[in-house]
Amino acid sequence: MANMKFLCDSKRCIECNGCVTACKNENEVEWGINRRRVVTINDGEPGETSISVACMHCSDAPCMAVCPTDCFYRTDDGIVLHNKDICIGCGYCLYACPFGAPQFPSSAAFGERGKMDKCTFCAGGPEEDHSPEEKAKYGANRIAEGKLPMCAELCSTKALLAGDANEVSDIFRERVIYRGHNDGAWAAEDELAYDASQPKA
Repeated sequence: MANMKFLCDSKRCIECNGCVTACKNENEVEWGINRRRVVTINDGEPGETSISVACMHCSDAPCMAVCPTDCFYRTDDGIVLHNKDICIGCGYCLYACPFGAPQFPSSAAFGERGKMDKCTFCAGGPEEDHSPEEKAKYGANRIAEGKLPMCAELCSTKALLAGDANEVSDIFRERVIYRGHNDGAWAAEDELAYDASQPKA
């Protein structure tokens, strides 16, 4: 069974925000909520780096651990989804998430929050696949169609990778080796030398 993950190659990200726009359009996310955002470090200075951030669908998700209503659940593909019908908008998940993935609609009087929203890896929600209810609450369900999330599909530089964790890590490892940073790849040096000697497909 696949274990779906995101990985953003910061060496390729050009801060175009195409992934942000693709996500909002595909999922018809309400105003004020960004399921995905691009963060730039050292903006305008030497060493400037940009990275696309959303829910990382953690294997040991802290949002799941702190939710008092257990609205989070993990699919067989390792995607962390949530049930808006039982979310109480307490915000614990927002404070627990190191990526700031959980989002809330614009605050009402006295800081009242609405139902939490976050990246679904374009996998919909607990409702029936492709039902109007699923679309209205959670957006697109591209995974049920055998497709990848729209943000990764439309990344112009292929900086944003999505899919099975093993395949994503293999792609990134090949890129690191190609760049000549053998010490930065995820394998021993003798394995890297072997991989680098193989003909390119």
